[in-house]
Amino acid sequence: MRQFNVILAGVVDHEIVASEMKRLQKLRINNEIPDTLILVEHPEVVTIGPKAKKDGVEVPQQFATSPIDRGGGVTWHGPGQIVAYPIFLWDLDGEKNVSSIIQLLEEWIINVLRPLGIIGERDKRMQGIWKDGHKFSSVGLNFLKWVSRHGLTINYNTPDGRVEGLAGCGLPSGTTTSLSALGEQGLTREILEAMLISSAQTSLNRTAAQFSCQSGNPPWSN
Repeated sequence: MRQFNVILAGVVDHEIVASEMKRLQKLRINNEIPDTLILVEHPEVVTIGPKAKKDGVEVPQQFATSPIDRGGGVTWHGPGQIVAYPIFLWDLDGEKNVSSIIQLLEEWIINVLRPLGIIGERDKRMQGIWKDGHKFSSVGLNFLKWVSRHGLTINYNTPDGRVEGLAGCGLPSGTTTSLSALGEQGLTREILEAMLISSAQTSLNRTAAQFSCQSGNPPWSN
């Protein structure tokens, strides 16, 4: 079973982490570091992917925005959302193409939540994880030589009405929400961090080896 290192980054601006992901991706491609998982929360920002730019999606002026090079459209980041960025080399069994990797990440999210009594599901409208017809988790990756950047989000307790006010990717406003708004209370970033790490073994055929808690900006030792 492949091992991975974990970076518990706390709260860091999205643009800072995006730059660090590029550095770590190059190191992983050159086999200078093992698979590395960044777990982080971002101050509020809406990232705008190439599809959103192409489709002319307009983000309301009350949101700060940042361009991004992963697939997909617009994604809200902010308090009450955990973000997991796997800087992984995807070459194990069951990782034969982008679609299968996305499905692995979706299954990972489902497996994280099931022991907490939360049943997440897929929806044909868009990749990610849904509950009661609402999307609370997004998945989007960028690959170079089959090493990924970007990753997944879980909205567990976002500010009331904030992510719900954002429309994009063909979904009307109010479709994306948080688990707390769907009645799932008591979740914290620490709980979800622990569940993501522990469930990686069964979901991704990878097990955590080393942990680092970062209190400053990158570059992070790994």
